[in-house]
Amino acid sequence: MNNPESDTIDTLLTLPDEAAIRHLRSAIGAGTHWYVALLEAIGLWSSGEETFPGYHYRYLIDGEAFDWQLLAERLIETVNGLVPENERYAFLLNNQPPLDITKDEFRGYMGDTRYRQHLNFHYGVTVERALVLAVKDEIRKERQVAGYIRDKDTVDEAFRRIYGETESALVTQFRKERRYRRLKSMSLDELKEFTYWLFKYRLKHSDKEKVASDTRKAIEWVNRNGLPVRLQNSGKTVTIDPQ
Repeated sequence: MNNPESDTIDTLLTLPDEAAIRHLRSAIGAGTHWYVALLEAIGLWSSGEETFPGYHYRYLIDGEAFDWQLLAERLIETVNGLVPENERYAFLLNNQPPLDITKDEFRGYMGDTRYRQHLNFHYGVTVERALVLAVKDEIRKERQVAGYIRDKDTVDEAFRRIYGETESALVTQFRKERRYRRLKSMSLDELKEFTYWLFKYRLKHSDKEKVASDTRKAIEWVNRNGLPVRLQNSGKTVTIDPQ
């Protein structure tokens, strides 16, 4: 498997991907709301990843977890001028869709396969990240009650409570399994993949009661605080130190 840090070249669109972009443009032109047309185009899209234009976008992790918002970001760029700027920024930067649609409508526009993959990403990446944040909050509160004001090592302590290992140990294990280079920083693509790997690691190594309890904790955190900031611009130069 190629390292996510490796160089890539721009790829040609597949026929289904070309059809998805044509549908997006024509549907908006015919009067369909751009958000509905976007979801329909996402349902038609076939590629799990691509390089465009000069940036690598990875939409599908392990063939299971689909980052539909990343693809939405890429597709919106192809219809520049057809999406109102205020709605575009609200959606891309603040995760505020311009329409209130039901889960069934969302699934109907996107299709069953993409919807299932979206749920895998939601629980395996977004909610999994929220779990770490929730446990970090618990640790901070415990330390405040104990009069310990230093905020050092909360990440590793959170990882130990959730996964039984430190973050650095799990990053090393993840990269060894995937045959990735050992680097001091982590791209957003790799961070998403690592988070999904953590999700499956937790399901495999924790008992069912702990899995259920931790998942509830993460969902409750999301309900109180909102979704964690979305990892955007997947192929771009932003890096996150995993240490």
